[in-house]
Amino acid sequence: MESEMLQSPLLGLGEEDEADLTDWNLPLAFMKKRHCEKIEGSKSLAQSWRMKDRMKTVSVALVLCLNVGVDPPDVVKTTPCARLECWIDPLSMGPQKALETIGANLQKQYENWQPRARYKQSLDPTVDEVKKLCTSLRRNAKEERVLFHYNGHGVPRPTVNGEIWVFNKNYTQYIPLSIYDLQTWMGSPSIFVYDCSNAGLIVKSFKQFALQREQELEVAAINPNHPLAQMPLPPSMKNCIQLAACEANELLPMIPDLPADLFTSCLTTPIKIALRWFCMQKCVSLVPGVTLDLIEKIPGRLNDRRTPLGELNWIFTAITDTIAWNVLPRDLFQKLFRQDLLVASLFRNFLLAERIMRSYNCTPVSSPRLPPTYMHAMWQAWDLAVDICLSQLPTIIEEGTAFRHSPFFAEQLTAFQVWLTMGVENRNPPEQLPIVLQVLLSQVHRLRALDLLGRFLDLGPWAVSLALSVGIFPYVLKLLQSSARELRPLLVFIWAKILAVDSELVVALSHLVVQYESNFCTVALQFMEEEKNYPLPSPATTEGGSLTPVRDSPCTPRLRSVSSYGNIRAVTTARSLNKSLQNLSLTEESSGSVAFSPGNLSTSSSASSTLGSPENEEYILSFETIDKMRRVSSYSSLNSLIGVSFNSVYTQIWRVLLHLAADPYPDVSDLAMKVLNSIAYKATVNARPQRILTTSSLTQSAPASPTNKGIHIHQAGGSPPTSSASSSSLTNDVAKQPVSRDLPAGRPGTTGPVAVQYTPHSHQFPRTRKMFDKGPDQTTDDPDDAAGHKSFISATMQTGFCDWSARYFAQPVMKIPEEHDLESQIRKEREWRFLRNTRVRKQAQQLIQKGITRLDDQIFLNRNPGVPSVVKFHPFTPCVAVADKDSICFWDWEKGEKLDYFHNGNPRYTRVTAMEYLNGQDCSLLLTATDDGAIRVWKNFADLEKNPEMVTAWQGLSDMLPTTRGAGMVVDWEQETGLLMSSGDVRIVRIWDTDREMKVQDIPTGADSCVTSLSCDSHRSLIVAGLGDGSIRVYDRRMALSECRVMTYREHTAWVVKAYLQKHPEGHIMSVSVNGDVRFFDPRMPESVNVLQIIKGLTALDIHPQANLIACGSMNQFTAIYNGSGDLINHIKYYDGFMGQRVGAISCLAFHPHWPHLAVGSNDYYISVYSVEKRVR
Repeated sequence: MESEMLQSPLLGLGEEDEADLTDWNLPLAFMKKRHCEKIEGSKSLAQSWRMKDRMKTVSVALVLCLNVGVDPPDVVKTTPCARLECWIDPLSMGPQKALETIGANLQKQYENWQPRARYKQSLDPTVDEVKKLCTSLRRNAKEERVLFHYNGHGVPRPTVNGEIWVFNKNYTQYIPLSIYDLQTWMGSPSIFVYDCSNAGLIVKSFKQFALQREQELEVAAINPNHPLAQMPLPPSMKNCIQLAACEANELLPMIPDLPADLFTSCLTTPIKIALRWFCMQKCVSLVPGVTLDLIEKIPGRLNDRRTPLGELNWIFTAITDTIAWNVLPRDLFQKLFRQDLLVASLFRNFLLAERIMRSYNCTPVSSPRLPPTYMHAMWQAWDLAVDICLSQLPTIIEEGTAFRHSPFFAEQLTAFQVWLTMGVENRNPPEQLPIVLQVLLSQVHRLRALDLLGRFLDLGPWAVSLALSVGIFPYVLKLLQSSARELRPLLVFIWAKILAVDSELVVALSHLVVQYESNFCTVALQFMEEEKNYPLPSPATTEGGSLTPVRDSPCTPRLRSVSSYGNIRAVTTARSLNKSLQNLSLTEESSGSVAFSPGNLSTSSSASSTLGSPENEEYILSFETIDKMRRVSSYSSLNSLIGVSFNSVYTQIWRVLLHLAADPYPDVSDLAMKVLNSIAYKATVNARPQRILTTSSLTQSAPASPTNKGIHIHQAGGSPPTSSASSSSLTNDVAKQPVSRDLPAGRPGTTGPVAVQYTPHSHQFPRTRKMFDKGPDQTTDDPDDAAGHKSFISATMQTGFCDWSARYFAQPVMKIPEEHDLESQIRKEREWRFLRNTRVRKQAQQLIQKGITRLDDQIFLNRNPGVPSVVKFHPFTPCVAVADKDSICFWDWEKGEKLDYFHNGNPRYTRVTAMEYLNGQDCSLLLTATDDGAIRVWKNFADLEKNPEMVTAWQGLSDMLPTTRGAGMVVDWEQETGLLMSSGDVRIVRIWDTDREMKVQDIPTGADSCVTSLSCDSHRSLIVAGLGDGSIRVYDRRMALSECRVMTYREHTAWVVKAYLQKHPEGHIMSVSVNGDVRFFDPRMPESVNVLQIIKGLTALDIHPQANLIACGSMNQFTAIYNGSGDLINHIKYYDGFMGQRVGAISCLAFHPHWPHLAVGSNDYYISVYSVEKRVR
């Protein structure tokens, strides 16, 4: 299916423009996300959904100033007038009984929303009673919220001076109560509800007094001598919330069919008042038979969603939550609708109060103020739900028919689904999201709701943040306890999305136990002791300096596979750890992953540049030390370890770390070095002997800190610990300074350090002591030392890999990949590249078919920055890569321009010996191989907008020591299979699977000489190797290792320069030695089928895969081109031009894979490209 999708854009194209379908089907190497992205987690979004200061309302003060039977003097009531208070007519019973009944009803209405709160009623109170009530509730509530409900229907309206009214003891006078005093008694946090005319005045006065209090607090804080500072500090009123029935200049509505406490009814009995108000509207005539008396009989309970009343309450909650989430700012929504259950209920009901009371020219007020919501479109959905419910009432009550549930939630899910499927990329959030969460409470719609929610969360981290802000967490947390199996896959997907975005929900893994750490330190100390006496091997050529590996320039890597050391990723438990690590290929035969170069440590080692002189005593391991310890690790001396055996898990991990510290991938080696340095630090500190403090030493001077006198791991090995004149603390990371190829390899001057005398720890014990005596107290370490080590440890484990892996779950996974989207930019670019490839193939083939009589037309000539050692044409772009010893230069051979030049990153004592283009048909990568066995892969080369970047690197061959006379490392690349064949100055041919990033096969060559050339054919699974002893060996990689060498030809008597296997079913083997004898072999025949003789003394040779040409470079400063029959076509001895000079000795040459072009590099730094005659082109 995928291949059909990839090929579909090409259907219907003409033959000339149709891309080669093989390009679409070829696999791409090192193009997965881990290679193309930076290994780091997604940028963390500020999560505001988790309320740090979540609280609850624990106390409620109900203050009712009704004075039943006596109207206040400043209010003129209509006749008839609204009379009901808490749905009770106060005139239907005695005044005192009416007052008590109303108070009890109000308490019951509040208890529906917060049953566990402590309620206190104050009916027609005095100022002292209010004070006593408020101070008592605040004292009991402590830091929790207190609610103050004020009904002032029986007292005068609030004053502009910030006063409300209560009574005297005899109820003969109205007594003002200052809002300032009320603030003092109530404290903070509090919520105030004012149900009286001109209630907005109270809100204004409250804010003025609150501001005054803040100013007093600031003055007292700035000037302690101010009189305000001597008085009790007033409480801050920042966390107070107010709900008022109307504006400062408005009166409460007096409609007879509505209750007098309309605002309180909206806040505490929203469904009842909403239905009543709905029946008073003109639209109710569309629902016949519904009256005010009928709605009093609506069946069900508010908390039972299966009943009509419960379903309406459920729908009302969903709609008001949705309106608030869509209108309010996110932080305000969290504060009012998610922090406190009672506050959230009151504010949801406040939205209804605004809608109802605005219809009577009364505007409720809140602090903090809310945007207008009474015209929101979701109210129409509420009206429809009420309409559907009420239309069933007559038949339900009279005939007893079954209640038909509302289609509200199903319709809202459909609207949400439409938003998901039809919306554009940049769109507003779906307004139905809070409703989707409410639907999770319903078993009927839960599966569909979870599916849609998962699709929404898949849109990205922004969607997860929105869902968390609306309150998804408690819902999906509760659903984890569900036993429904069909929900589990959806819940796993949803939780993966949440955890990937909000990492605080992930429980941190515990650290290793102390015992593991101490065992590592024991192993490390033993290695460091052994390395002092281990002689360091020397390569063939030295310059009198110590041998240290070098990395010149740091690179930004992506991902590292440690497959050459075994599949460490499979090591997941302590039980399998030991067994897995024992199987790692870390024997002495394969432990050559650290390379050496002459030079001094301080100038050549970029990772340990601070260790050049004995004056800098830090617990930092050098590369030389690591290599010594790595070699020591292969000997049985480790059996003498006390308490830790040679095959223990700690020893094996230590050996792996030693290998990784010399890895060609900079971040891998840096991280391993940090871990090694940390262990080395602990080992040396734990084993540090203590100085015996005599009287004479105490009178002279105090000993230096452990930081100054600690044991230093020296580059030369075997030197005793030295003292330091200046102290130095352990740094988190060693400075990396790139080493230029022009730097001299000088040695620093050495000074004779004075040895510090230490005594064994056992000498500090007295001659006689009790059994199990712990001995003398240990001196404490220097605080600076401890702090430095602590910071060092904290910086060692920051890889970003886990965060990057988790980022996968935060990204869309249901979306069609961009490369499969037929209209995407990436897809169009691939189509263009494949059409270009087809055009290049056809044009080159047409040119070759015309016949090649000469190949000496110089189309490019330029001086390379270094002596060319390897040259490689890009198969489809006019670009040629030229490698010198340690750098790579890219040239445009059509325009004659230098495109790029960068350092390969290999140590300066190594050289680049092979190059291959990976994914040449698409997004090209460059693979370089050096003679120390390291392989590096680069991208963004020859790119004007980006800098070259290392994709990956690993130790391709582990047994190679760089030499100047060997073959180095040779490779051959199969794009069709993604296999990389590697060999060289070793006795094996190693096959790497770049897709799985692991070694798949080691084929023994069966010879004692090096491999000089490799060629493979994926269709026949054959590998042809040319060797330094002149033999040609053929291997079938499908067979067992003992039988895979299927043919050996020994007809050459000298070094094989080139062995080439033709890429077709009947293809022959072509091989050429330095003596100039060209031999053709049929892999099925034991002897050569043809022999040709060309010039002798070859230094370089290449065979054109299609044009039947052979080009050879001679040490005698010329290039000769032959056809397949051995006939000389032409010589190239001079560069073009009037004063064309003689070419230098040929160092490398290569044919273009398609065009009849030849690139030649010579020892005089020049690189030239030759083609057929212009008239032919």
